[in-house]
Amino acid sequence: MTTTTTVRKRAATGALLGLALGDALGFPTEFNDVPSILAKCGPWREMELIRPAIVSDDTQMTLALGRGLRTAMDRGLLGPKRLARPVREEFVEWYRSPENNRAPGRTCLTACALLQGDDRPWQEASQIGSKGCGANMRVAPIGLAPGLDDEQRAGAAQLQSALTHGHPTALAASDLTAHAVRLLAQGAEPTGLVGLLRSYALDNRTRYHERWLGDLWTRGHDPSALHFIARGWDECLAVLDRLQDAVRAGSRETDPCLATGAGWIAEEALATGLLCFLLFVDEPVTALRRAACSSGDSDSIACLTGAFAGAHLGADAWPAAWADRIEYRDELLELGALWDA
Repeated sequence: MTTTTTVRKRAATGALLGLALGDALGFPTEFNDVPSILAKCGPWREMELIRPAIVSDDTQMTLALGRGLRTAMDRGLLGPKRLARPVREEFVEWYRSPENNRAPGRTCLTACALLQGDDRPWQEASQIGSKGCGANMRVAPIGLAPGLDDEQRAGAAQLQSALTHGHPTALAASDLTAHAVRLLAQGAEPTGLVGLLRSYALDNRTRYHERWLGDLWTRGHDPSALHFIARGWDECLAVLDRLQDAVRAGSRETDPCLATGAGWIAEEALATGLLCFLLFVDEPVTALRRAACSSGDSDSIACLTGAFAGAHLGADAWPAAWADRIEYRDELLELGALWDA
C-alpha cells in the first residue's frame, strides 16, 4: 500500500479511536463471565457503547505513552534515553492523577510508584516477574508513529514495556503488538498476518536490545541475555500456534478466550485480541463486541482488537455516533492526526 493510501485511510486515527472504543465497550464487562455479560447486555452482537463512553486505564496509559513518545521524537532522533525520560514522567503523572481510578493493574501501580524521582535507574522499578497485559495493551503508539526504523520500533516497544513489566514475554508481546499494528497500518493483508508475526518472532528470538534495555536481563536469573529474551519469544510463538488453529477453526459464536486465553497475561491478550479481529476483518464493530463479550480481560482484549481493526481499516471504520462521544476524544484525534500526517 502506498503512503498516500495509508494517509487517506488515517490508520493512526483509526487505531487510536478503535482502541479507546474497545476499551469503553469492554470496561463494564471485565471480570464477568459470558452468561453474566449476556444477562446484563443482551445479545452480544447488539452490545451498545455505554453512556458516557468512559475508558479504563488501558486508554489512559496509551495516551501517556503517546504523549511521551511525541515529546521524545520532537527532541530529535529517537533513542533509549530520549524516550525513557518523558515516558517515565508521563507514567508517573498518570499514577498521581485523580483520574487514575479505573481498576489499574497492580504491576503498573507498583512500578510507577518506584519510577517517581530520578534517584534510581528505571530498571530498578521494572517488575521483572510480571508479564501482565498492561504493557502491550498500551503499545500501539509505537506501531503508529512514522519515521522509526525496525531497531527503534522494537527497542522502543520493549523499553516502554520494561518500565513497568520486565518479564521477557511482556517485552516480546509488546514488540509483536507494535509490529502487528505497523503491518496493518501499512496495508498488510490480514490473511497472512499470523505468518508474518511468526517469522518476526523467529527472526528476533535471540536478539536482546541491550542499547534499549541495559542490564535488565540480569534481574531475571537467566544464564545469559539471549536465554532471557528467548523465553519470551518462545511463549509468544506458542500462543501464535494456538491463534493459527483458532483462526482456521473460525468459531465466531464461542468465547474467544477458550481458544487463545483469557488475556490477563501479555501473550494471551495479543492472541485473543488478534483472534477477534481476524474472525471479523470486515466487521470492526462486531469484532469489538465479540472481544467485549468474553470471559477474560475484556477491556484489554477489546482495545487491542480495536487497535488492529482501526489500523487496518482506518478512521472511517467506526460509527460517528460512537467516536464522537468517546472519552479523551480530542487528544486521541490530535495524536492520530499528527501521525497520519
